[in-house]
Amino acid sequence: MKVIICDDHAVFADSLSLVLADAGHAVAGVAYSPEEALPALRAGSADVCLIDLHFPGATALEWMPRLRAAAPGTRFVVLTGFLEQPVLEAGLAAGVRGFAHKGQQAGDILTVLRRVAAGEVVVDQATRRGAGVRPRSQAQKVAQFLTPREREVLTRLARGESTQALAKAMGVTRSTARSHVQSVLSKLGVHSQREAVIEAARHGLVSVETGEWLAG
Repeated sequence: MKVIICDDHAVFADSLSLVLADAGHAVAGVAYSPEEALPALRAGSADVCLIDLHFPGATALEWMPRLRAAAPGTRFVVLTGFLEQPVLEAGLAAGVRGFAHKGQQAGDILTVLRRVAAGEVVVDQATRRGAGVRPRSQAQKVAQFLTPREREVLTRLARGESTQALAKAMGVTRSTARSHVQSVLSKLGVHSQREAVIEAARHGLVSVETGEWLAG
């Protein structure tokens, strides 16, 4: 499956692209606005384009005629936190083939993409409820090794905060903040903050879109 990701939340877009690649799929492009996605779409051959619903000044649905004209063979999946009936109807009328919930695990988003790539029209029921998916047991197993402080660190990393900003927000020194970060990296078995966010998303611990802790 060849995928284009379009989302103005850079941490989410970049992290999901690596999760896709790790799962054996090809990422044809990562864009942070619909306009930026057009060149990748025109290059052709992408099976699916995952695009966030809301962008500054416009929605994905408003862009859909131009996006589909740029890549008639690409199927579009819209990412949203809550799907209202008028948006669903307008999206389907505009040619959208799927809706995925932005707060759920990356693996569940990939399932929607695969089903759409296979020719299905998919409306993830989580988008209709406005609620995330319950965490899996694997996520709970990883989460139990993190202290509440370390969980806070992980959610702040997912929101793209620097160590300096993290220290200020948590009311600790930069040295203490670095210590917390290093502890999180060690427990997750990774070597960088970026890898920590990706691993947390893979296990459903945090939403890289909202920074919300998902594992209970």
